[in-house]
Order: sequence, then C-alpha cells, then structure tokens
Amino acid sequence: MDILKKKSFWLSFILLLLVSLFAKWLSGFPGLSLIGHLVIALIIGMVLQASGQLKEIAKGGSGFISNKFLRLGIILMGFRLNLEVLAQHGVKTITLAIVVIAFTIGLIYSLAKAAGIERKLSLLSASGCGICGAAAVLGLSPIIETDEDDEVISVAVVAILGTIFTLIMVLLRPVMGLTDVQFGVLAGGSLHEIAHAVAAGAAGGAASENIAVIVKLSRVLMLAPVSLIFSYIASRRSDGNSHAKIQWPWFMLGFIISSAIGTYAGLSDAIVGHLVDLAYILLGMAMAALGVNVNFKVVFEKGQKVFAVCFAGSVALFALVFVAAKMFF
Repeated sequence: MDILKKKSFWLSFILLLLVSLFAKWLSGFPGLSLIGHLVIALIIGMVLQASGQLKEIAKGGSGFISNKFLRLGIILMGFRLNLEVLAQHGVKTITLAIVVIAFTIGLIYSLAKAAGIERKLSLLSASGCGICGAAAVLGLSPIIETDEDDEVISVAVVAILGTIFTLIMVLLRPVMGLTDVQFGVLAGGSLHEIAHAVAAGAAGGAASENIAVIVKLSRVLMLAPVSLIFSYIASRRSDGNSHAKIQWPWFMLGFIISSAIGTYAGLSDAIVGHLVDLAYILLGMAMAALGVNVNFKVVFEKGQKVFAVCFAGSVALFALVFVAAKMFF
C-alpha cells in the first residue's frame, strides 16, 4: 500500500483522528449524546471545508480512511454484540428485528421509488432507518456502491429523525399506557441509533433501558445477513447476468467472528469496551472523511425528498412496534 508511505496520508490520518476523538468527547455531553459520536464527526468534517488548508490536509488520506477504516470499524463493532444475551431473550426479539427491518426497508424503498428518488439512495436511507442508523449506512454503502453524497444524506436523515422520535417518545411515555418492558421494546425496535434507543429506554427505568438495548442489538445483528442479501441481489443485477459472481462482504464475516470472540473467548468487559471504543474512533474517522468530501449543493437538493419519505416510514415503524410491544411483550 504505497499510500501508507506518503506524508500526506499521515497528516490526514492525524487530523481525522483528532476530529474523531474530539467528536467522541463532545458526544459525552447532555443533548449531544442524542446526536452521537459518528454524526458529530461527520459535521466537523463538513466544517473543515471552510478552511482550505485543513480541507486539503484531510483529503490527503480521506479516500483510504473512508474505505479501509470503515470496514475495520465495522468488524470491531461486532465485539459489542453478546450472542448469549441475545439468545437468552429468545425468538421474540429476533423475530421482531426481522419484521422491523423487512417492513421498514420495504416501505421506505417503495415510497422513495414512487417519489422518484434514486434506487441506491433509497435503499441506503431505508437500511439506515431499519437497521442501526449511521453504522448500517456505512456498512452497506460499499455493497450498494453509493457515492459519498448519498452516504451523507442517509446519515443526516436517520440522525435527525432518530433524535426527533426519541424526544417524542420520551414526552409521550406517560400517556402511552405501556409497561416499562413494552416501552423499552418500542425504543429498541423503532429508533434508529443505539444512542437513541438507550436515551429513550432510560426514561422508562432500568428494565426499560435493558430491553431497549437488547432489542436494538438484535437489529444490529441483522446487519450481516442483510449485507449478504444485498450482495446477492447486486450480483444478479450485474449486466443482467444471472451467473455473475457474488461479491461477498467479507468484512461482515469479521463482524460475526468478532461477536463470537467477544461472547465466548472470555475477554474482560474492559477489553471489549476498549475494542468497541476503537471501532467507533475508526468509524468516526471515516465519517469525518466523508464530511470533508461532501457536495453541499447535491445534499440539499436530494435530501429534502429523502427526509420526507423516511419520516413517513418512521411514523409507520413507530406504529408497528407500538402494536407489537402491546401484543407480544
């Protein structure tokens, strides 16, 4: 990898690392925790465009970082999934996750297609809403083969909608008539980011927060099989060749292996915590790299329709999970 021998890469690496670390620090503050580390890193990356010198430094390695560091971050994020904890909660949470993802992606993609939104952007934004927000957008974008502007639009939309619905959910909790567990299921099953699910779930107490995290992580677990399905579909669309080679997303295999290691290898909570922190630092660097390269005109022109469609889909998702929580939990 010749790029690793270039001074421009290492200057870019240091700058984007500092951005990610600063974003992580900011995300610890009340209010900003709802926005999250990754979205804050994206915003700071976009702000860097205001400085011609910093923009040029950041661009020196942004292509490599947004590609390779993204994959490594997704692999390490697997350590966050404890497969035994998910298994203990049985068929209901996994079934809910599958239904939520299939419903959300199917509905938002259909609405987006009807609204004339490009297929790849439709699929990426729908996946972000249905699975796990920015992490899903980053994980699936290489498979869907979207451009950087589409990634930024999708991340921004799911972040804004997730924050809005988190606030709505917390405000409406007293009049919803849900038990603590049911409220946690609603938070984990309908909100887009892990940070959103934790914030809303915590408003219902410890039991609510715990089940919110479990349901949300059940959706995160589906990122790997969804990526395989998308890879299969992409291979069949390739030049109309039904025998085209499937480009398997091997980094998703790493994601599953990391989950298994984190669950069964006897690693301490501290070690797992550090690995997950490293995952988000790498993903934050990838997000900042995206922000440096974003085309603001394209984002604003294309983003309005995407927001409207994803808002409608998120309302329907909220209603679906509310009914499921009432009936089955």
